[in-house]
Amino acid sequence: MEQRFVMKCGGSTLAALPDSFFADLRSLQENGVKPVIVHGGGPAISETLGKLGIESEFVNGLRKTSDEVLDVVEMVLAGRINKEIVRRMLSSGAKSLGLSGVDGRLITAQPVANANEVGFVGDVTDVNAAIIEGVMAMGYIPVIAPIGIDGEGQRYNINADTAAGAVASHLGVERMIVVTDVPGILKTIDGEKRVLPSVSVAEIEAMISSGEIYGGMIPKVRAAIQCIQGRVREVVIVNGDEPNVLSKAISGGGIGTRIVRE
Repeated sequence: MEQRFVMKCGGSTLAALPDSFFADLRSLQENGVKPVIVHGGGPAISETLGKLGIESEFVNGLRKTSDEVLDVVEMVLAGRINKEIVRRMLSSGAKSLGLSGVDGRLITAQPVANANEVGFVGDVTDVNAAIIEGVMAMGYIPVIAPIGIDGEGQRYNINADTAAGAVASHLGVERMIVVTDVPGILKTIDGEKRVLPSVSVAEIEAMISSGEIYGGMIPKVRAAIQCIQGRVREVVIVNGDEPNVLSKAISGGGIGTRIVRE
């Protein structure tokens, strides 16, 4: 049976992943599994903006994106990060092809509701799934940078989690894998921290309120929740350093934390 999944990963996380992670991807591809990768690159964008003397501003977690910032976002995401990932996959023997949401109008977007505050940040209105299907049919793993475009040709910076959830939903994929640098969602049970095998969205909100989920883990879980849209029923948070992590995640091998829709 053909198995597909969408994987979301931050650009900095992907850059730090061991070669064995990419070997696992190649092995899955050789066994007929069809992954689709949607990546971010926030830290690399901030670093490049800093080098160019352009200030990074955020409004409620969204990068304020002027025309000038948008040029850098596209250059870093669709250029540097996208091609770094493709090169690492090719080196591992996996066949991959890099795209941005602008190519072939892959991701159609519209301004977010508070565009007057954040500039050219977009919400996804459509995903041209036929392009992704075509790339997979040719035997390549699509690697997608989250830049969108509207009917007038205006580009938009799209949150990678939002883009990944939309891609998964339009492809009809039920499971998304979010690759991070943590083993999953931890809960203190009998005095020791353990990875929760499964948790609902409501339980996550309760754990944030109680302070059990705190600090840098809050944006990670909120991002995962954002991916649960349309047909996507569950998101698995895994640590990319784990051996054969993707193989285990798609076979339900008791790894990471499954976040399930109520």
